[in-house]
Amino acid sequence: MTNAAASRTRRSGTVRCAIYTRKSSEEGLEQEFNSLQAQHEACEAFIASQRHEGWVCPATRYDDGGFSGATIDRPALQRLLADIAAGRVETVVVYKIDRMTRSLADFAKIVVILDARGASFVAVTQQFNTTTSMGRLTLNILLSFAQFEREVIGERIRDKIAASKKKGMWMGGIPPLGYRAQDGKLLVIKSEAEIVRAVFRRYAELGSVRLLKGELEARGINSKSWTTASGRRVGGKSFSRGALYLILQNRLYRGEIVHKGQSHPGEHTPIIDQPLWDAVQAQLAANTAERNSGTCTRRPSLLAGMLFDGDGNRMTPTHAAKEGTRYRYYVSRPLITTDQTDRSAGLRIPAGEIEQAVTSRLRRWLVDPGSVYQAIRLADPSAQRRLIARAEEIGKSWSELPATRQRTFFAALIERIDVEANRIDIHLRPTRLSTLLDIAGTPLSSATDEAQILSVPIKLRRAGREITMLIDGADPFATAKPDARLIKLLIRARRFNATLVDSDGVPFAAQAKREGVSPSYFTRLVRLSYLAPDIIQAVLDGRQPRDLTADRLLAHSRLPLTWHEQRRVLGFA
Repeated sequence: MTNAAASRTRRSGTVRCAIYTRKSSEEGLEQEFNSLQAQHEACEAFIASQRHEGWVCPATRYDDGGFSGATIDRPALQRLLADIAAGRVETVVVYKIDRMTRSLADFAKIVVILDARGASFVAVTQQFNTTTSMGRLTLNILLSFAQFEREVIGERIRDKIAASKKKGMWMGGIPPLGYRAQDGKLLVIKSEAEIVRAVFRRYAELGSVRLLKGELEARGINSKSWTTASGRRVGGKSFSRGALYLILQNRLYRGEIVHKGQSHPGEHTPIIDQPLWDAVQAQLAANTAERNSGTCTRRPSLLAGMLFDGDGNRMTPTHAAKEGTRYRYYVSRPLITTDQTDRSAGLRIPAGEIEQAVTSRLRRWLVDPGSVYQAIRLADPSAQRRLIARAEEIGKSWSELPATRQRTFFAALIERIDVEANRIDIHLRPTRLSTLLDIAGTPLSSATDEAQILSVPIKLRRAGREITMLIDGADPFATAKPDARLIKLLIRARRFNATLVDSDGVPFAAQAKREGVSPSYFTRLVRLSYLAPDIIQAVLDGRQPRDLTADRLLAHSRLPLTWHEQRRVLGFA
């Protein structure tokens, strides 16, 4: 309805009123006669007293039960404002001004809508007229006190919550997994508490939330579920990584109540003991430091402090940079001392190769139930089975563990590693594995505390200061890594060969010049196009010998043409 239509309605003697009621909480709304109905009856009586002025009350009700006056984002109020804007309401009647709003800013917005349609506002217990300046002043004073009252109530509630939490009291909300609320207190749910303990223990073992999430999903362990007041079922789904982080950092499980970053001893029973809590928090902090420092991209030296060469010299981690690439090594101490004159003494081994050799051997030991059983015999058969199962699990998921967790395993299990000319000897302390995996059990014999040696057969080849390590036997955990330079070399060799076939008698020198290479390089590359098919396939799959590089392949000036001789010369036999 337009302003003109509203004016015609007033001139006809009819003033359409709307009653608005509000209650901040839902408490008591289920009663037969509640606060909303009391407000409505008072407003109806006031409208009836103004019947001689033409006031009428339409059947539409605008009731907001359980909505705060701190905002105007309320369903009934929004419907009322829409009806005012449409010209269906000329006067809004409320019991008190604070039922409409407790904010001056929000009421200013409402007044704009009222003024735009020529509508007015009436509070039954607070008589004023918003169309006059005095009425507006009175309204602003009343609203200021209403807003002040709301802020004081808020401060009082916050102070009460802070004081209660300092005493360790649970102040409501949805109880976390492992607890239920009863009479304002948290009580432990035994079945859920076991899940919480399992989450903490497995994270301490795995050191990775991603691995923990996958394991919980595989075991069908879901989050806490509950029913809302409206009867809707919530939760009971797979844990997200964020939810697991919140559980692992929730001090409630340590029996504490947290308020504004401060922890206070709680009245409830803790689920997690202090040692397990400390271990989990240390692992979380280590993983955070790893992400922040970039050690995910710059892999740490896993064997630092453990390696010794054949002469008993400690091998120190070092690195070199070339063309933006970082190369890591373990170097014998004599090679890096300033007063060393004999530079041929000691070893300088690429870090990746020896770390791979040691890791592979340790993983083979972990996944072999017989080896673990022979090394660690516990008096409790169930503890023995758990130890073997967890050791196998760690061995299989080793590559997915964070570098800090791998380093912790090495430091705890390995006493020292001796690098000889033909083998690597890993001195292991097996009994430490049960402590590392949090398996409680008594060894059957004290002899199991002795060091066990795991050996890896190798061959060391020296080329100047470089040492190439050849490991005997296939690594069951190794993944194929094709050499991009080797593959590019073979592709270029096939292209040169095709150019030669289609040359129609063009001399080698002319073809080499056309390709921008020397005649000798052109000749050597064409020879590579006649490699045995199985050698080419092995290079494409990344299964070539470790020491077969693009430079070494090119160095064979007289590469045999027979396939079996090629396999022998290149190390495939």
